[in-house]
Amino acid sequence: MQISFFEEFPTKSNLAKLKLVSWSTKLYLGAKSATEFNRIKSAIKSKQVKEVIYWPLLEKKEGYWISPFSQRKALLRIFAELKNRKIPIMLDLELPATQNPLLYLTQSFNFCRNKKLITNFIQNYGGDVYLAEYYPEGKWKESIMKLIGLHYSLPKVKIIKMVYHSLHRFINQEFLEKEFKRGVNEYGKNYVVALGTIAPGIHGTEPKISLKQLQLDLDTARKCGIKEVVMFRLGGLDRRCGKVF
Repeated sequence: MQISFFEEFPTKSNLAKLKLVSWSTKLYLGAKSATEFNRIKSAIKSKQVKEVIYWPLLEKKEGYWISPFSQRKALLRIFAELKNRKIPIMLDLELPATQNPLLYLTQSFNFCRNKKLITNFIQNYGGDVYLAEYYPEGKWKESIMKLIGLHYSLPKVKIIKMVYHSLHRFINQEFLEKEFKRGVNEYGKNYVVALGTIAPGIHGTEPKISLKQLQLDLDTARKCGIKEVVMFRLGGLDRRCGKVF
């Protein structure tokens, strides 16, 4: 099973944690533009990193993440700079509630246009497309997420479900096993699971997952035949955590 990493804050100290990675890995790198992404990527010298995926992040006032409620001009900017490129990309599909909730009002009239814009980009982009989505709670929730533009079930994309056990109290491990198996059955090798968290994100308050729970989640993912898991995030990697992988 592939063990990959998100890095939302690609500082020198966070990227230095790659020295603890002894296996072939992938890195999902947060950046405000493709130019910034390429600059940071070019400085990564680790031989263990076999692929670096561009994770576009908007300004907080623009919504930070990608959704039909993100500021339209920000979406247009991000997608325009990727025209005719084939950089592997991950769209982090989340609502702007914690970053700029006013966008629910200011962008409501753009909702349908923004959703169509995102859909067209995903369908027509020349490179690999990964979509990071909210954690699973059954097929019914995916239908709601699809309606509000946070889930796009298209043949070419890889779906990354954010299953952060330190943030969400799932019913039990059997629930996760059921959801993992459903994902594998539906998407096959295009189903990816994000685990953690082992370091805080943009909120700064995200709790760390226990090593015991992380081991359980990894074991469950392997049992269900998941081909790749992505840890949130690289900056939290230490020697104790690395031994779990």
